[in-house]
Amino acid sequence: MAELQDHISAPAEAGELDQPAPTSAPPPPVPTTPDPAQAHELLARHPIADGYSGLLQALRTLPWYDLELGESAVETDLPRLRAGGTGALLWALHIAGEKPVTSALEQIDLVNHVVDRYPEGLRLARSASETADARAHGRTAVLIGPAPAAAAGDSLGTLRGLHALGLRALTLTGTAWAGDTGLNRFGEEIVREMNRLGMLVDLTGASPATARHVFAVSKAPAILTRSAAQALNHHPDNAPDELLAALGASGGLCLVPCSADRTGPALRDVADHLDHVRQIAGPGAVGLSGMYDTATAHPEGLDDVSGYPALIGELIERGWPETDLAQLTWGNVQRVLRAAEFTARAAHHRGTPPTGSPRI
Repeated sequence: MAELQDHISAPAEAGELDQPAPTSAPPPPVPTTPDPAQAHELLARHPIADGYSGLLQALRTLPWYDLELGESAVETDLPRLRAGGTGALLWALHIAGEKPVTSALEQIDLVNHVVDRYPEGLRLARSASETADARAHGRTAVLIGPAPAAAAGDSLGTLRGLHALGLRALTLTGTAWAGDTGLNRFGEEIVREMNRLGMLVDLTGASPATARHVFAVSKAPAILTRSAAQALNHHPDNAPDELLAALGASGGLCLVPCSADRTGPALRDVADHLDHVRQIAGPGAVGLSGMYDTATAHPEGLDDVSGYPALIGELIERGWPETDLAQLTWGNVQRVLRAAEFTARAAHHRGTPPTGSPRI
């Protein structure tokens, strides 16, 4: 017993009491992954309004296609539109050659043909209310535009005719009346006539002087159909912070593309651009454009229109509230469409006549 007592009461060796008690190492943090179910549920309530699709041009090169069963030759078909939660698409017109007006008319004719061929999946829309109605009936709304300004043929009469056929957005680049020094007098008349018609002004690729001129002349909000943040990527079509701030202040909309050369090679790069545009222009001024079927590379994970839930899941992980996500996916496009229509109705109520001469 004495030996046991001596062992218990023996003083500790020098420094022995200073040793920390052994503890188990904390487990490494487990990386969180976006919940796909949460993104799908959100898109069921607030579907994607995609601001720029090149599907029309892609279909013109195919001898045969089936968008209902699925078409591997393109990045957009009905099964993938449904999987990606897309409720509306703006179908861009691609104008090339010496007959831009004829090219525009032929493509609008093809829009009608494709929509008529798939009545269970697509519905042509010319307004915000028709877009919402298509969604309510389980169809993807198809809006025509944007088209390059050359499609109007430097003619106000042609512009009015294209609007009557369904064109709803015109890009103000590549013309003599919207250049590095801004709009000339005819360019101002074009913008006023677009306001009177309810057609959206697209400033993608426009010079800073043209953008400032449009903000001064137009009574309706302008849009950027495929521009990311120039502060993060110096692609020439991307928008500087000054333009983004002015766009947000005027009620406009920047549709950030899923394009590797404009955003970056990863899904998170697109999310970074969305974060930046939301910070500079505000949550009411940011939207999405896939730029699918435009022969451009897409960020990993956003290879076709079915990838939108992954992007929305990333934004949910970053803390975007549902109110901002609802504006991003659907609400902001609806808002600018309604604003353009309101401007047109106001012009008609004032009895504002068609502006300018029939040609430049």
